Amino acid sequence: MSDKKNVLVLCTGNSCRSQLLHGYLEQLLGDRANVYSAGVEVHGLNPRAVQTMAADGVDISHHTSNHVDEYAAVPFDYVLTVCDHANEVCPVFPSSAQKLHHNFQDPAKATGSEAEITQQFNSVRDQVKAYAQDFVQTQFQTR
Repeated sequence: MSDKKNVLVLCTGNSCRSQLLHGYLEQLLGDRANVYSAGVEVHGLNPRAVQTMAADGVDISHHTSNHVDEYAAVPFDYVLTVCDHANEVCPVFPSSAQKLHHNFQDPAKATGSEAEITQQFNSVRDQVKAYAQDFVQTQFQTR
């Protein structure tokens, strides 16, 4: 009997914010959890999200952009919504999943110069990383 937890990170398009959190949770949790990410729509993996994570030593280039319906049969322990839209339209999961919500700005909507866009991606990445570390500390304390 595995005591591995199933964690779903949910966002609108599963291209950016959910991918960032998915990457950090995989890194931080290792074999303690199965981490999934999905969107209520599918927008494809954002190349800037891949670059931003690579700059912090996390490879998410193998991630795919998935629709939440693909995971309907997975018994999730945690459902983490990372944008208000996903939180509002989040499907009801037939499980005792604990839902947690935090709205992160969408860096994919960043505008300005290349440097300004990169700065916005890095800022959101750092917020997501801090959130991931806090989540792991509070929910996965070693017994």
